[in-house]
Amino acid sequence: MKLAILETGAPPEALRPMFGTYPAMFERLLGGPFPRFDVQAGEYPAQVEDHDAYLVTGSSAGAYDPLPWIEPLKGFLRTAKGRARLVGVCFGHQIMAEAFGGKVIKSPKGWGIGLHTYEVIEHRPWMQPPADRISAAVSHQDQVVEQPPHSRVLLASAFTPFAALEYDDQPAVSFQFHPEFDPAYAAALIDARRGTRFDDAFADGAIASLHGENDRELVGRWIKRWLEG
Repeated sequence: MKLAILETGAPPEALRPMFGTYPAMFERLLGGPFPRFDVQAGEYPAQVEDHDAYLVTGSSAGAYDPLPWIEPLKGFLRTAKGRARLVGVCFGHQIMAEAFGGKVIKSPKGWGIGLHTYEVIEHRPWMQPPADRISAAVSHQDQVVEQPPHSRVLLASAFTPFAALEYDDQPAVSFQFHPEFDPAYAAALIDARRGTRFDDAFADGAIASLHGENDRELVGRWIKRWLEG
């Protein structure tokens, strides 16, 4: 499987020397290296068929933001439909939903940070070894609020009803949470944003939650099995 990463954002600059970029985190999770394209800078492969699969990373941008690179990314995803396998994570999950007929908003529920747990709504053959629920790090305020056509919900929680989607009309799957975030990075990211995006009490509780059982490596195995078809 020839996978490439569509890089849509970066960790805070102060955290990069210790934790690396988002593509580097996925390489550690999935066993890279992988080619990467900075879509914020307008970088794309010459042809969709240059790679068998594309993974869209997280970003601080919103899928609804009027930024000059958002619509070209949606266009690339629509062009890739049925021609390459697609994986989306956090912003990637949201931009795929927007590109394929769903809707994303800044949720009135507020920020999700720390470790969240999701129920498995539907078991798929590639979700091996199986689990009835999974826990992973999150960092998002935006959410998918209208399910895209031709998609099925795989994972859900009360906070995030559309936590993972698989598409029936194309080889595409996406996740709202961050399997690429190890607990140390997730905690450092919360610390970097405390006092600006959320208060100390909320940040402290979220960091404490990161000591719980984390299924990020299991989800990484699921993604690898899915990519293998």
